[in-house]
Amino acid sequence: MSKLHNSQPEEYLSNTKSELVRRLKSTPYNEITFSGSYKSCCVGIVDAVNSTSTTAKLVNGKLCKYYSIFLNAMSLIINEFGGVVVKNIGDSLLYYFPGTQDGHSKSALRDALECSMVMIELHSIINDKMREEDIPPINYRVSIDYGNVMIAKSLNSINDDVFGSTINLCTKINSMAHPNSVVTGGDLHQIVRNFSGYDFNLMTSYSSGLKLNYPIYSVIRSKTRKWFSL
Repeated sequence: MSKLHNSQPEEYLSNTKSELVRRLKSTPYNEITFSGSYKSCCVGIVDAVNSTSTTAKLVNGKLCKYYSIFLNAMSLIINEFGGVVVKNIGDSLLYYFPGTQDGHSKSALRDALECSMVMIELHSIINDKMREEDIPPINYRVSIDYGNVMIAKSLNSINDDVFGSTINLCTKINSMAHPNSVVTGGDLHQIVRNFSGYDFNLMTSYSSGLKLNYPIYSVIRSKTRKWFSL
């Protein structure tokens, strides 16, 4: 499009639009390719709470540190438990657990739960790092669920992307979590509700065009079991 910049603004816009129309009509859509098949697995979202008001007070260097510490810490934890970071969306991360495909591996499902628990349990450690950098503390929410996702590949990224109603629902229920806590949707709850070491409490339900009165559960570690102590 740079070759059109020498034109007058109106001519430039007209030429650009004409070029886009030509390419849309003639070029195969291969920038992002879909497999056409779905697989069931755990997906998660970790989202910073009230980050807009916090970051509005930070200069550029501090702002970069704020997001760098948070997003890299979350990525480290996700990778440790077999998760794959799909992408960051502003101040949140979307990720999934390939090992949970079809729900057959109980160890992989437990890893997905443990990942969520550890994210919250390391909250104070992450904020210690924030204080070292003279940055305000951060709070965040974690949501996790299980369901069908479609895998897509982009020519401009080495990482797969995931799409589907499970992703959308996991995003919706994230806002229902209290700061520094974990929530799960009803589909994952049905699979892991008998796992030892966790307490699930019905919080509320979410209504959408796809799932009416979809139950949302808070997840905490059972008092009889601690992953580690700080």
